[in-house]
Amino acid sequence: MSIRHGLLALLEHGPRYGSQLRTEFEARTGSTWPLNVGQVYTTLNRLERDGMVAQHGADEAGHALYVITEPGRRELKVWFEAPVDRTSPPRDELSIKLAMAIGAPGVDVRQVIQAQRHHTVKAMQDYTRLKVQALAAIENGDGSSERDDIAWLLVLEQLIFQTEAEARWLDHSESRLVRLSATADRRAKRNRQATPRADGAGRTGSTAPYSGTTTRSS
Repeated sequence: MSIRHGLLALLEHGPRYGSQLRTEFEARTGSTWPLNVGQVYTTLNRLERDGMVAQHGADEAGHALYVITEPGRRELKVWFEAPVDRTSPPRDELSIKLAMAIGAPGVDVRQVIQAQRHHTVKAMQDYTRLKVQALAAIENGDGSSERDDIAWLLVLEQLIFQTEAEARWLDHSESRLVRLSATADRRAKRNRQATPRADGAGRTGSTAPYSGTTTRSS
């Protein structure tokens, strides 16, 4: 839906054709969410079907121009005014990966976390460098692209906050798994002491479900 409303927002500035909308969308978001022309025209066709946009002649190069309609402006106004719904969060691959890694044979969950943390910290550093460049562009620019530079800065800062939060969550997850693993080990030890084996062997194998590895206790 963000592509649909993003195109409507750009069309509020005047008639645009497909590839022009794609270029402006990517400039505004710093190509964080790249579009292809086919995706743009598919969305425009749906918007036209729904009465949100209409074709408005062509430019000198023969590109078909689109304009926003009054229903489209009302739709855009509602979108800007309504909060983004968080009651049905989008699927997060990292969360799903860690959830599935718990107890998976041969998988060390802490190693998965450490590999992700390395990637997340690098992404945070890259975003921070881009933020410095965006700030310099705003300060030194001539004003012709200031709107796009400010929009890109806000997107970058949101990405930085996201990666910072992800890094904190990974640290928390690792600490949580260590504590839970220690608790499971203590519980297993108590159970062994409470039920001594008749043959006197006293050795049982216990699986550490949070590390994905098997340990032997005596």
